[in-house]
Amino acid sequence: MTAPTLRSPARLPQPPGHPVIGHLWPWTFAPVPLLAAGARTGEVFRLRLWRSTLVGYRPEWNRAVLGDLDTFRSRGSLSGLTPYLADGVVHTDLPAHAPHRRALNPHFHSQAVRQLTDRLRAAVQSGLPGRYFDALPWAGSVVRRMLSAALFGDRIPQSLLERFLAPLHRPNPAPLLPRPRLFRRMNTAIAAVVADPVPGTLAAAVAGEAAAGGDLDPVAELRVALAAGYDTTAHTLAWTLWWLAGSPAWRDPESLPMVLDEILRLYPAGWLGSRVAARDTEVCGVAIPAGTMVCYSPYLTHRDPGLWPEPDQFRPDRFTAGRPAWGFIPFAAGRRTCLGAQLARAMLTCASEPFLAGPLRQLNGDPSVVAGITLRPHGPLWLSWRGE
Repeated sequence: MTAPTLRSPARLPQPPGHPVIGHLWPWTFAPVPLLAAGARTGEVFRLRLWRSTLVGYRPEWNRAVLGDLDTFRSRGSLSGLTPYLADGVVHTDLPAHAPHRRALNPHFHSQAVRQLTDRLRAAVQSGLPGRYFDALPWAGSVVRRMLSAALFGDRIPQSLLERFLAPLHRPNPAPLLPRPRLFRRMNTAIAAVVADPVPGTLAAAVAGEAAAGGDLDPVAELRVALAAGYDTTAHTLAWTLWWLAGSPAWRDPESLPMVLDEILRLYPAGWLGSRVAARDTEVCGVAIPAGTMVCYSPYLTHRDPGLWPEPDQFRPDRFTAGRPAWGFIPFAAGRRTCLGAQLARAMLTCASEPFLAGPLRQLNGDPSVVAGITLRPHGPLWLSWRGE
């Protein structure tokens, strides 16, 4: 039997682009429409950015790129472009990734996160909004307070946390710019907490792992956890409240997990992930030379009508039928599944619960998607509720 002929990257389809600068302009100013246009050309397509890039979105592509850590590495990928993510276990490859992840996993597991629920609920109750509020800034504020409580036991001033996290709310290139002085201040504050952590916090857990040996850097891990868990969760929460306000039939505690899954499907904060091929390989009939940047897109996967009927519709009940393997990846998948996935779900649950009872209404707003480092609503998202 003759082996199937592999397609070379140069022969893959690509969305319309400029003959000289390729896709750099739409990538900078309208990346989501660019991806959608690429998906219409094929299940694997090419983008001409500052380097040739391959994008796929079918489950078999996701399985290969996310499951083979030896071949597809994080070093040199898009996450390294922002100083907020270019450190810690997020940016570590094999062989160091495995022991670091084993050390951290138990403290971010669902059972461990459940021990933080009281702290999270107290942070929410301390800052509930008035009768009329814009869900987008409120979500940022409450998620910052929840992360402060869970990670640091509220030992770091809110003013420093706010200043450190503010660039993640701004359009590119703000999250990509180095801020050495601000990072030094944050590192100093985290180091002080690690030296005498509040019992029961994630700082205490990570400090304990570092003290037990190995080369885990507790300051870097906690700083990246703070950044990675902030805008991703805040933007998801804002969309959640918007849709809860417009869908009163879904405002009950039993339905909330399905609502959160549907929001994560429609608006995966990590809309695009990337890896770099460490050696020549083949995926989905495509020959991938070493050094090629390959991307997977939860946004495209989650809106694939072959996986999700009526993919653009808000239908939480779709999750009663389960999830397609490697077709629901809001927190990536495999051994590099987002370490903070359970903490993010806990924060989303605790912050949504107060709005399940009583009137909650959409007033006016723009929930359309804007893409930067993460997806965010264009905003504002004005709501009214019973108030306090």
